Amino acid sequence: MDDYTDHHRKEDIKILHGMGYAQELQRSMSRFSNFAISFSIICILSGGINSFAQATGSIGGAGAGIGWIVGCFVSGFFALAMAQIASAFPTAGGLYHWGSILGNRFWGWLTAWLNLLGLVTVLGAINIGTALFFAGTFGGDFGFTGTPMQVVVFVAVVTAVQAIINHTGIRATAMMTDLSGYIIFVTTAVLVIALLALAPHIDLSRLWTFTNYSGIPDGAAVFPKSDSMGYLFLLCLLLPVYTITGYDASAHTSEETLKAAHSVPRGIISSVIWASLIGWIMVCAITLAIPDMAQGAQQGWNVFFWTLDALLPVWLKLVLYVAIFISQFLCGLATVTSASRMLFAFSRDGGIPVGHKALAKVSPKWRTPVTAIWTAAILQVLYVYAAQTVSIAGSSLYTIVVNSTLVFLFMSFIIPIVAGMTAYGTRKWPTPGPWSMGAGVFKLVCLLALVGMVIIFYIAIQPPNDYVLHITVGFVILALIVWFAFENRRFEGPPIGDEAIARRKAAIAAAERAVGETG
Repeated sequence: MDDYTDHHRKEDIKILHGMGYAQELQRSMSRFSNFAISFSIICILSGGINSFAQATGSIGGAGAGIGWIVGCFVSGFFALAMAQIASAFPTAGGLYHWGSILGNRFWGWLTAWLNLLGLVTVLGAINIGTALFFAGTFGGDFGFTGTPMQVVVFVAVVTAVQAIINHTGIRATAMMTDLSGYIIFVTTAVLVIALLALAPHIDLSRLWTFTNYSGIPDGAAVFPKSDSMGYLFLLCLLLPVYTITGYDASAHTSEETLKAAHSVPRGIISSVIWASLIGWIMVCAITLAIPDMAQGAQQGWNVFFWTLDALLPVWLKLVLYVAIFISQFLCGLATVTSASRMLFAFSRDGGIPVGHKALAKVSPKWRTPVTAIWTAAILQVLYVYAAQTVSIAGSSLYTIVVNSTLVFLFMSFIIPIVAGMTAYGTRKWPTPGPWSMGAGVFKLVCLLALVGMVIIFYIAIQPPNDYVLHITVGFVILALIVWFAFENRRFEGPPIGDEAIARRKAAIAAAERAVGETG
């Protein structure tokens, strides 16, 4: 390790000690690796492709040309606010700490559970999407048709591989997610060039033309029939908002990132900017390449594959499908990292009622929270099994939970953001970190994120997903009951204040000795 790196590593550890935590995880991620892990989870080749029909199935080409930009701004406000908070409080499981420090124990506890639930279920959604992508592209050669039990077995195997890589150290994970960043860049470039070169004609006006494609095709429409173009425009924002999320991974890996107070906020912002820009180019290219927009809308969720089948030679499709499959696998890999660090951070403060000591344990050999990694993986597989076998009121559990996940994740984002907006400049948060927009701009961004949360919640509960409202209200009521009946007396939260942090000095030293940390 060179002197420059060693200096910043010692500064990072000093900051972490100042928040009452030991340097148990291995701090070796570069600024690029911190960016890459969020960029890998955002993965425009996953959400941007699998959810593309939300543009064509609502307002047509304008859903990509205009809707993508608006939706990325909505997500961007969240990212900007989180970046400034992350610079001041660079810890693993950042959202939980921010909610606790800037708000109170309850807000931190609620943030943790919302984020954990969102991360585990979104990991399931990613890996199920990977399984179905494999079934539709290569499955025929292997007898894999995507039946429910085939999906469960496929996801279990894929998740085990993702957990093994995570288990063996952050260096292995970072190497893979760094690779993922390059794969996404190159694959998207090839896809865009191929589609534009082979498109039968290029009509740029598609990108700002509003056409009502709701209710098409009959019986399998992306969105139910509506005559309101304004309403449908809001629904098309689900494409970019669902895709441009996961940037909290940069915060979750703060304790493994060098010069974290500087690198983490930049990782959050740069991942969102690059994913938004490259993703917009990609969805615009797909839109322009569709041979016929009306026929494309008739394809429903299959519009992307229908377009490639119509235009691209078999060999090129094969190359692209392999690259997209690898990107989706690595997207799941990065999500295991994010979920396990959240589980680890919450557990070391006793947030999980049972087994929190085991979940907070770090392997001296690998310097990773191995129990948290495998617990997150197992919970995700159990969810996938339930999602593939259980239906409620005619809808699969998978569909119900995936649509609720978007709300849970952004709720876990908005709680610490609102807490930060009110706490900034007070004794809870007297000074910003080294990355700062300034008090006025920060509070404006927080306010815009709050407006964005209202928009996201509104569009997420619209038919056929109106049950999301009932699930969200039910979860909040259950959380309130559990908190006031049990957790309010049991859960102490993170160390806050000089006295609480000072009392941890002996425990910090013991924890670092246990993993061989030399400081």
